[in-house]
Amino acid sequence: MAAIASTGRLVLASSRSLAGKAAKAAARLQVPGIESSGFAGSIAPIRQQQAARSSSRAAVAAAAAAPVMAAASSKGKALISVSDKTGLDVLAKGLAELGYEIVSTGGSATAIEAAGVPVKRVEELTGFPEMLDGRVKTLHPGVHGGILARRDLPAHMAAIEQHGIATIDLVIVNLYPFRQTVTAATKSSYDVAVENIDIGGPAMIRAAAKNHEHVTVVVDPSDYTQLLEALGGGSAAEALAFRKRCAWKAFQHCATYDSTVAEWLWGQVGEGPAPEMSVPMKLAQGLRYGENPHQTAAFYTDASLAEHGMGGVGTAVQRHGKELSYNNYLDADAAYSTACDFDAPTCVIVKHTNPCGVASRDDLLEAYRLAVIADPISAFGGIVAFNRPVDADLARELREFRSPTDGETRMFYEIVVAPGYTPDGLDVLKGKSKTLRILEAQPRAPSGRSLRQVSAGWLQQGADSLQPSGIEFTCVSEKQPTPQQLEDLKFAWLCVKHVKSNAITVAKDGKLLGMGSGQPNRVKSVQIALEKAADEVKGSVLASDAFFPFSWNDSVEIACQAGVAAIVHPGGSVRDQDAIDCCNKYGVALLTTGVRHFKH
Repeated sequence: MAAIASTGRLVLASSRSLAGKAAKAAARLQVPGIESSGFAGSIAPIRQQQAARSSSRAAVAAAAAAPVMAAASSKGKALISVSDKTGLDVLAKGLAELGYEIVSTGGSATAIEAAGVPVKRVEELTGFPEMLDGRVKTLHPGVHGGILARRDLPAHMAAIEQHGIATIDLVIVNLYPFRQTVTAATKSSYDVAVENIDIGGPAMIRAAAKNHEHVTVVVDPSDYTQLLEALGGGSAAEALAFRKRCAWKAFQHCATYDSTVAEWLWGQVGEGPAPEMSVPMKLAQGLRYGENPHQTAAFYTDASLAEHGMGGVGTAVQRHGKELSYNNYLDADAAYSTACDFDAPTCVIVKHTNPCGVASRDDLLEAYRLAVIADPISAFGGIVAFNRPVDADLARELREFRSPTDGETRMFYEIVVAPGYTPDGLDVLKGKSKTLRILEAQPRAPSGRSLRQVSAGWLQQGADSLQPSGIEFTCVSEKQPTPQQLEDLKFAWLCVKHVKSNAITVAKDGKLLGMGSGQPNRVKSVQIALEKAADEVKGSVLASDAFFPFSWNDSVEIACQAGVAAIVHPGGSVRDQDAIDCCNKYGVALLTTGVRHFKH
């Protein structure tokens, strides 16, 4: 006999003689809208009690008086209790055809009856009716004894026989839709949310998963086909391997469910960081390698409530091109996060997570051209992000634009990401190359929480969501900035927060002219930014992510001598007066914000 598992509760699986029937049943179980998930988790809609109880209390009592054992002719007992009833009718028919006796609860039993499949209600197994508005249905030795009994221990088998308990060998269960309830567009009440916390379901799932040497548990409708196929035969080793895999998925399913409940409840009663925290994640894609070919990698989506509906690259739809790599995800996220931080139509080009080109214009096509011109060498092979949809004209420019370095070479990009594409725009852009990755993502400026791993620990912080509109730009120099210079300072300040520290940006007329990133000393970042700005530095503005520790013959004086017209930095150095005196000497406007924008 081979025991198999699925998304519910089932009995001992049949032998190889069932292979033909199992294959037919599995073939029928091609449920529209379900694809095999390879054991991907799912949380299903609520198990509603849709019909009146089929037996009276007297019938229940009578059933309890006699041992409830599997019929001699059955291949085993399947216990089914599901919220998500997708494919349930076909599954039930397949199990019945294979000779399984089905026991079920509430709405699941009603649905199985409606499919014309014989089913016993769980009350007949336990001898007790459902109680407390359905809170107690399966929390009974008649259920858990049948699931947890070890078939290889005579004492276990004697104990359940003594109490008239039948073995349950296949458990098919999925849980109340708690996540869907608390993330619904119409906010649920506290009481409604609590009532959607499943108790009996996780208990049965965990019991079956623990006893996986003898019991198969299935929690995902997309696994029904594989279950029916497995019930048809195979070696004992194959059957055990399947049950173990199902057990892993069952425990992970419950862990994700409990993490969601705990996260929601802390949000209701807690303040500050939770004393304990788990973050549910779902595998979205296995990656060929990590940052380098010798490193293994994968991409997971964050299934926590904190990320629900937040958008961004992690939930983007890929419209074209090669699969994304580890580095692609990092760069695309950096580019799109920067683009979405701007209110005006903006193009951002990123290389190695740093923006090398940024421009804001009413004409997005013009913004793209200016972003490339800022640093065409770095832009080549980079990631292009827009905060507005891409139309056919812009797509054509992306496809045909030649590098400003020689006027001949077409610009090459790894990724284009935008909040949308017109049909013509998408078709045109696909023509650039077969490998160009085209992403469509819900806009997301820096927001939510940030988690970052260090050895044996995690750092959590809120996103750097501060905008120039929320900062007071205070002029501390004799020279006052012009209105245009002030707008440019705000633009440069928004750019610099997305550049790795030590970060310097030089900008003018709503476009980035040059940036210096990631240098251990701020002087070198200033020199790099000024070098990239070249002749356009005259009359430009400069932003620094942190204060200038020195000014004379240092960062501030170098910028002033290069022709920068206005500078903004957080201030707060013990030598701030040196920066003021230096700017006064050269007639440069100096502003402070009181806000630092470190990015490590």
